[in-house]
Amino acid sequence: MKAAVIVFPGSNCDRDLAVAFEQAGADVTMVWHKDTALPDGIDIVGVPGGFSFGDYLRCGAIAANSPICQSLIGHAERGGYALGVCNGFQILTETGLLPGALRRNAGLKYICCTVGLKVATADTAFTSGYGVGDVVNVPIAHHDGNYFVTDEKLAQLRNEDRIAFTYEDNPNGSVADIAGVVSKNRRVLGMMPHPERAADDGHGGTDGVAMFRALMDQVATA
Repeated sequence: MKAAVIVFPGSNCDRDLAVAFEQAGADVTMVWHKDTALPDGIDIVGVPGGFSFGDYLRCGAIAANSPICQSLIGHAERGGYALGVCNGFQILTETGLLPGALRRNAGLKYICCTVGLKVATADTAFTSGYGVGDVVNVPIAHHDGNYFVTDEKLAQLRNEDRIAFTYEDNPNGSVADIAGVVSKNRRVLGMMPHPERAADDGHGGTDGVAMFRALMDQVATA
């Protein structure tokens, strides 16, 4: 599997995401936000967490207008895989690749802790290493993780089985406890929790490993 991890000014989880891909067996290329094209042959693009452009506007809104994001959009529209984590999830919603928006946490405070995530669907390349209803422990670290969609869009996400993860104990006020959603073609996942921070014994937990291994297996058999 060939992976690209986009780096924006303010990204602080790009290396973590690259290491998680590499540990799953991927060949990883770091891509600067001012580049206009992704490397040839990329299977999955990682959009990392952090504070792109200092979050001085809506979180992810400036990054979504970076030159590389047009190539990201084209990659996804051609059926390529993409994973956006935390700020990366915000960027994916700002590009229109995923529905909804991320708002200020309901408690108006930054949250950094490990949470229980319930696997809502196993029918994606990202979640196929888990079973529906499994609970995995994954860290969160965000100030604007309150996922919002309209009632109409929420019904659509449910009907199309596009909710990937929900919080066991909602930390931020997200609609329907949603922690992650996938695109209509199921090849783009955005999630607020950080699976790359749960991919090594030194992190205190390895519940994120199954996601990266599942992606590797999916690409290998495609």
